[in-house]
Amino acid sequence: MSRHASTPQTLTAPAPAATQAPASAPAPDPGPRRGIGGLIPGIALCAAGIALAFAISTVTGPISALLIAIVLGMLMRNTIRVPDLVEPGIAFSAKHLLRAGIVVLGLQLAIGDILALGWGVLLLVVAVVVVGLASSLAMGSMLGLSRPHSLLIGCGFSICGAAAVAGADGVIQDKKEEEVVSAVALVVVFGTIMIPLLPLMASAIGFTTDQTAMWAGASVHEVAQVVAIGGALGGAALGAAVIVKLARVLMLAPVMAGIAIVERHRLGQRGADASATTMPPVMPMFVALFIVAVILRSILPMPQGLLDAASLVQILLLGAAMFGLGAGVELSMFRRLGLRPVILALGSTVAVTVVGGLGAALLA
Repeated sequence: MSRHASTPQTLTAPAPAATQAPASAPAPDPGPRRGIGGLIPGIALCAAGIALAFAISTVTGPISALLIAIVLGMLMRNTIRVPDLVEPGIAFSAKHLLRAGIVVLGLQLAIGDILALGWGVLLLVVAVVVVGLASSLAMGSMLGLSRPHSLLIGCGFSICGAAAVAGADGVIQDKKEEEVVSAVALVVVFGTIMIPLLPLMASAIGFTTDQTAMWAGASVHEVAQVVAIGGALGGAALGAAVIVKLARVLMLAPVMAGIAIVERHRLGQRGADASATTMPPVMPMFVALFIVAVILRSILPMPQGLLDAASLVQILLLGAAMFGLGAGVELSMFRRLGLRPVILALGSTVAVTVVGGLGAALLA
């Protein structure tokens, strides 16, 4: 994304004291407008992006508007020059609207619905997350990737896509911006590939519709991608796939807390170096609010109209955020990073897909 710096001033020798006139201070480069007013153009652009994505999704059928939004953002970034005026709002949408959408997503999660899956499915969800994270860290180390980069990719691929990358971004120290952006881009690319690929593999194996739905919920990266697969399966498969996926989303809170505790311990071991570094929170505020939303949904009777409105708000927030995330992906970034992150993304996808498939074969 664009960065602004003050325009360098020409250096001249000072005039003699007797003749030097008082000089007025050079006018600073105003750069992008700050405050709410400076965010409006970029937020409006992201809103237009999700509106266009919804329009396209009416034609594309099962392909989610959220996936279309992030693709539109990537196309915009890599085909035209994006005006500097909209950059602050795009960055705000990609980070803060995403986190707000995650909080509202909590209202779609009732703990009773998750427990109703049974202990077998819950253990499968835990296994997918643990294996996904552990294998990503191990493969990343073998590939020579940084620990933060491997962890960002592992969280995105094993928990809930871009939302998990955003959560990990809040607690992982020493990561680079391009590592965060590339993790999001890889989640989108590989998860989208799984939309047609997983049903084809399930058909070749001989899975039932219920097994395919469980496999999708346990293995595919983004909620929107799971919705696309479940919608194509039809019937009750969509609900089953989404519930299993939401059980993985619920893993966001304990995993982020665990990573934060490890990061704080690592920083503490650095001694003097840690004193200059801001300790990550044990749990990011938006993850804590997500938990509050889940608890409220679980203990309070909520009218269906309210839940439908919350679902719409969640889609709009996440859609605008996805457009903003896509607009942060410059394809030239992958030339700088090389093939190693792509190889790790492939390995992480294979790991969670194998575990999820085995679980679906045994449990569904």
